[in-house]
Amino acid sequence: MTKRVVAPTPRTAPPPADGRGDPVAVSLPFADPIDPGEGESLFSDAFPTRSFPSDAVMPAQDPHALGGARDNILEVAIGREVRAFRNKLGITVADLAAATGLSLGMLSKIENGVTSPSLTTLQTLSRALGVPVTAFFRRFEERREAVFVKAGEGLLIERRGTRAGHQYRLLGHNSGNTGRVVVEPYVITLTEESDVFPLFQHSGLEFIYMLEGEVIYRHADKLYHLTPGDSLFFDADAPHGPDEMRQLPIRFLSIISYPKDEA
Repeated sequence: MTKRVVAPTPRTAPPPADGRGDPVAVSLPFADPIDPGEGESLFSDAFPTRSFPSDAVMPAQDPHALGGARDNILEVAIGREVRAFRNKLGITVADLAAATGLSLGMLSKIENGVTSPSLTTLQTLSRALGVPVTAFFRRFEERREAVFVKAGEGLLIERRGTRAGHQYRLLGHNSGNTGRVVVEPYVITLTEESDVFPLFQHSGLEFIYMLEGEVIYRHADKLYHLTPGDSLFFDADAPHGPDEMRQLPIRFLSIISYPKDEA
């Protein structure tokens, strides 16, 4: 037997009426009044939920996490290449879906590296994007190298300032990688045998971080008083270099970067 109960209404709103001012009767398929404690079981099947202990700590994304490590996962590497080729063509996911016959959901999973596409799917994507299938594996197969240098063991090399008694110790070099920019980190040392030389000039950008000593460093028409902990970042195409050596020895980290085609 179906019970007839009156549906509750908020106090701030007038009670619903059937046109004659009488409350509206609503039929609910329950033989007995509902126990509030049973409410969860009524909807648990349709809307499953997950419970956590009261003292549980929810994981948070680490903004400093190294995203490059995920490139070692094949699906992630493929997904990033698919997205890169799509963006290069200037087309949307919907455009690519229309060209390949794949669903938007599937393409989203592929680009986010959460699914492993079949060879047939990769062939379909390669035709639509105009690239060989092997191009999707480029990032996964690319070697990632590191250069480790023990203290005092950097490679001593000659540069323009060597003639002025400036000692250059190269700490690494990346010209062999596939990037478009060359980066050269040096530790530069100035001693009593060194001369001032504020006329260095080369392409690219340079970053200086003072480690020891005190120097007046010139860049273009400006002078900067540098002591340990100070830094200077500038366009290296303008004349620059130590203008006055205040306290010796002077040591600073110099990182130079420039386009590979100018190496």
